[in-house]
Amino acid sequence: MSGEALLRTLRETRVLVVHPPDRDGEELVRHLRRIGCQVRSLWPQPETIPDQVDVVFRLIDRQCPASLGQPTGPAPFALVAIVDYEDPLVLNALIDANVRGVVTKPVRPFGVLSTLVMARAAHRYEGRLLQKVHKLEETLRSRREIEKSVRILMMMRGLSEDDAYQLIRRQAMDRRQSMAAVASSIIHAHSLFEGLGATEG
Repeated sequence: MSGEALLRTLRETRVLVVHPPDRDGEELVRHLRRIGCQVRSLWPQPETIPDQVDVVFRLIDRQCPASLGQPTGPAPFALVAIVDYEDPLVLNALIDANVRGVVTKPVRPFGVLSTLVMARAAHRYEGRLLQKVHKLEETLRSRREIEKSVRILMMMRGLSEDDAYQLIRRQAMDRRQSMAAVASSIIHAHSLFEGLGATEG
């Protein structure tokens, strides 16, 4: 990424600081604004993190556990922890919260920029990986449904495996649907017929 692109990304980065409005909190907000980020702060800790946030700098200690305000599933933001000491309890909390970076107290400007950039980059990379995993899962699910619908057609119509597959393919082309959608309708219809047969029996 070029320097110009990085500056543009920083200017577009929406940052939320969840920290008491003391010297550390104010210093962090000032420095993030000097960097060029769109910054807002909240205190006390919110029950949930507001929408439209890219990076959250958040105090995590014994009084402010990492579980507060954490969304279910993948977080839509990168989390950077603000800590004032390191012990096993806090470190475990950071791991559980999937923290992307750490800023230690007392807050100093040095290191905030690199932490911000790396946290956002890591979060985006994870997002791309999750999208790939989702697409692979959808592909596998579609293949399983096509294979199941092929077996249904082989059994119900006495077709060969290749003929059953080609029939599904032709139906998909005629209906302008995906083969997975046609396969799903075949499976659904077959289950309905089986249910009717069981009821009549």
